[in-house]
Amino acid sequence: MTFTPEEWAALILSLRIAGMATFGGLIAATGFAWLLARTRFPGRVLLDALLHAPLVLPPVVIGFVLLILFGTQGPIGRWLDQIWGIRLAFTAGGAALAAGVSAFPLMLRAVRLSIEAVDPALEDAARSLGAGAWDRAFTIVLPLALPGLVAAAVVGFAAALGEFGAVITFAANIPGETQTLPLAIYAALQVPGGEASAARLSAISFAAALAGLLLSELLLRWRRR
Repeated sequence: MTFTPEEWAALILSLRIAGMATFGGLIAATGFAWLLARTRFPGRVLLDALLHAPLVLPPVVIGFVLLILFGTQGPIGRWLDQIWGIRLAFTAGGAALAAGVSAFPLMLRAVRLSIEAVDPALEDAARSLGAGAWDRAFTIVLPLALPGLVAAAVVGFAAALGEFGAVITFAANIPGETQTLPLAIYAALQVPGGEASAARLSAISFAAALAGLLLSELLLRWRRR
């Protein structure tokens, strides 16, 4: 199977964007998972619902909300542009943000379940021996929850790799800049004779997603053992 330079560019860009989305999403998911699993505060249920909202919202809605917030005229996007010179809309960074937001609830749930599975008595014992909050987090909880974090990263990467609606709404479909594999497949289907290219790109997407799901399942089994 031979790929054109444009198809290779879409594949490499997809891997880069999915990697950025997974890295940022996993850090945020770990922080919020810790907050939800280990603390109790007013509004916790509402926060939980908001964090999981991307699971049930149409991806186009996610992209539209990001466009309102992070566009050049949005409250956050204008601030980033004026203060730091950072523009996210219609850029690869924006595509990573859209993919990361869409995949975030999947990572959050996996990390939260892993943290909740760690026996709090271990933390209590460490606290009684003088260990601080950061010491307990990095020497007890996170190492024991590591398989769940890795599984979350794998699932998040696979989800970010296949995101379409949020990415095309917030970052558009710019070849070489924001055109990921799903967007390249969509573009190929819009031109006569593009079915062969769409089939090749679909095969790559299917293989990547299947590999991610299989790896996630293996990690979950390892965690159970």
